[in-house]
Amino acid sequence: MKKLLLALGVTFLTAGAASAQVEIGLKVSPSITNLRADSPRNGTGATGFKNEKSKVGFGGGVIIDYFFGQNYAFSSGLFLTGKGGTVSYLDPAKNLRYEQKIGIQYLEVPISLKLFTNDISEGTKVYFQVGGTLAGAIAARIDGEKYYTDPGTSTPGTPPTESRASKHVIIPDVGLLGGAGVEYLLGQSTRLIAGLSYHHGIVNIDRYFDNTRKFNNVTLKNSEVALDLGIKF
Repeated sequence: MKKLLLALGVTFLTAGAASAQVEIGLKVSPSITNLRADSPRNGTGATGFKNEKSKVGFGGGVIIDYFFGQNYAFSSGLFLTGKGGTVSYLDPAKNLRYEQKIGIQYLEVPISLKLFTNDISEGTKVYFQVGGTLAGAIAARIDGEKYYTDPGTSTPGTPPTESRASKHVIIPDVGLLGGAGVEYLLGQSTRLIAGLSYHHGIVNIDRYFDNTRKFNNVTLKNSEVALDLGIKF
């Protein structure tokens, strides 16, 4: 029995290695991003955070698709992405509403599964992608600047506080990923990619309003809709 199981295991691993195929490529992704903002809207200390505007983002990087079956692949890579948006809030200390345009750059690694159809026409397949993303913030700007002067921190005789924009957000971000698109075989092995993807952040990225301003229950989460254009070799 042990010899039979060993033989089956060796056969399975050999078959898997034989059928495994790695495809590597490049991708660019213009996108529309926003921040899903929330906080208490009524009662003492209510700040009423809300999303005001989306922003145009841009990303790009390396695709790695590891096929473990004819139509199934583990998909990952490394991408530089831009996210953020404009939010507004009511400052209880001033009883005034302020806006912030927040832009964040991330290094992002998708961890996902791609499911491919058979050819819908010669050399053309449809794919569906589901999974998640792990990202780390490497830079940030508020209102286009690396430093932010908070008007809500000024008092008579005291200038407002200045802080580095990158200190306003936490470094890690985790999200859900869903997408679909087509791949077109161009030549012997080159494939062109066109698709759409949605990235849904599940981590509160705010660090400033909670820790520095002591606002209660403020959450800012990333959302992104991207046009994925690429080529695999």
